[in-house]
Amino acid sequence: MQFSEILGQEHIKNHLTQSANLGRIPHAQLFVGPEGSGTLPMAIAYAQYILCGNQAGENNGENQACNLKFQKISHPDLHFAYPTVSTDSVKTKPKSIDFIAEWRAFSTQNPYGGLFDWYAILGVQNKQGEIRVDDATEILKSLSLKSYEGGYKIMIVWMADKLNIAASNKLLKLLEEPPEKTVFILISENEEDIIQTIRSRCQILHFNGLSEAIIADALVNREQIDPKLAAKIAHQSQGNYNAALHLVHDDSDEYPFEEWFVTWVRAAFKAKRNAAAIQDLILWSEKIASLGREAQKKFLQFCMEMFRQALLLNYEAPSLVYFEPKVDKFKLENFAPFVNGNNINDIFKELSDAMYHVERNGNAKIILTDLSIKLTRLIHKK
Repeated sequence: MQFSEILGQEHIKNHLTQSANLGRIPHAQLFVGPEGSGTLPMAIAYAQYILCGNQAGENNGENQACNLKFQKISHPDLHFAYPTVSTDSVKTKPKSIDFIAEWRAFSTQNPYGGLFDWYAILGVQNKQGEIRVDDATEILKSLSLKSYEGGYKIMIVWMADKLNIAASNKLLKLLEEPPEKTVFILISENEEDIIQTIRSRCQILHFNGLSEAIIADALVNREQIDPKLAAKIAHQSQGNYNAALHLVHDDSDEYPFEEWFVTWVRAAFKAKRNAAAIQDLILWSEKIASLGREAQKKFLQFCMEMFRQALLLNYEAPSLVYFEPKVDKFKLENFAPFVNGNNINDIFKELSDAMYHVERNGNAKIILTDLSIKLTRLIHKK
């Protein structure tokens, strides 16, 4: 992975290469950034820079054999941990190493991909991905061995906020007393979900979402998109290059989130005047409850963003509104007056609570039905 292939984040590139050139390589770093900001490709490029002894700020040094190994993410001193679930091929105690072929394909073909993209490859269904204690045991084994090329060993933990408690505690001991020439790079979108004792032992680097100009330029040069269309997609992607690629390839509608959202709010409006419409909300709840838990959480996040967009439009900030509805006869400007300062906090709280209970394996049908009834009351709050 070349640093030049990574979009933006120039200050982080310079910091990492300069610190490596000076031999000041922290034993544990935490890369925190939103989806599509480039945390994973930056971690891989940084690992390549260290392991291959590259200089001058780019991964094209004299050690070409080492650099070539990174084209397929196959360097023996580079290790990964990432969330997994049990599948038809790995029925019990899934570990990262069990899915290394899928991971190498994912990280080379879609390095800006998000957690939901990875879960789609695994086929999570109604399961939730985790980094388990068996992974932590594998990490201990891998890092206890001598490095293959006699230099550093690097462990990249992608989505470190998915470490369960047992794995976190086991990894903590390793972070407190790391083996010589061992580097940990933890990656997360949710810094606060990582236990404090691990965070306190890491040097934290924060990644910003990408600018519209950077995303638009990348779409023009890499995807051969018309500049006007690229600018429009860049605005809609909100700093997320992965979202921009989904919009370009028109594959963001694996689940019709917008259609489900519109059906939901329309049923909630009807239920205020017609008690019989409660049945529509119950049917809607059953439909969403039939999804996998990861899809349910992602849909609830989508709902939060829809309410946020409506609020911005209601408060006359159209330049910040990027969503363009596709569902027939649904207009955001007609919906916006029902989202205001008197109900937005309660709406967000109920959605957040629903996500919390779904994540903890609550009964999805009950959670969503309760949320729907509360929404009926909140969207009519003046």
